[in-house]
Amino acid sequence: MSAYQKYTELDVWKHSRALASHVYELTATFPKSEQFGIVSQIRRCVVSVPSNIAEGRGRLYKKETIQFLSIARGSLYELETQLYISKDLSYITEVQLSTCLKKIEALGKLSNGFIRYNNDKQE
Repeated sequence: MSAYQKYTELDVWKHSRALASHVYELTATFPKSEQFGIVSQIRRCVVSVPSNIAEGRGRLYKKETIQFLSIARGSLYELETQLYISKDLSYITEVQLSTCLKKIEALGKLSNGFIRYNNDKQE
């Protein structure tokens, strides 16, 4: 990975953007009464993932970069929890939940790898 690689070229950012689009489409089917409840919360945290990856990539110091990448990873866990709750409330099906969880797991692995890469590289 080039030291000058733009965040828009990172696989972890591309996958997080795709997840955000998928989740936006999924939550469009939620009840209107949830637009300012769980839908808003889910959308905020899924958008937080690529946003924090981008912000972390723009930081000058390794410690700051890793902090923002860790926030992005935390948002993935938050999203996962909210999707389980959505399934409990019958807003999504087991199949929809499973599809999302697979995407989240794959993105989590990419995120962990990117955090390790940033941890290992020289200041």
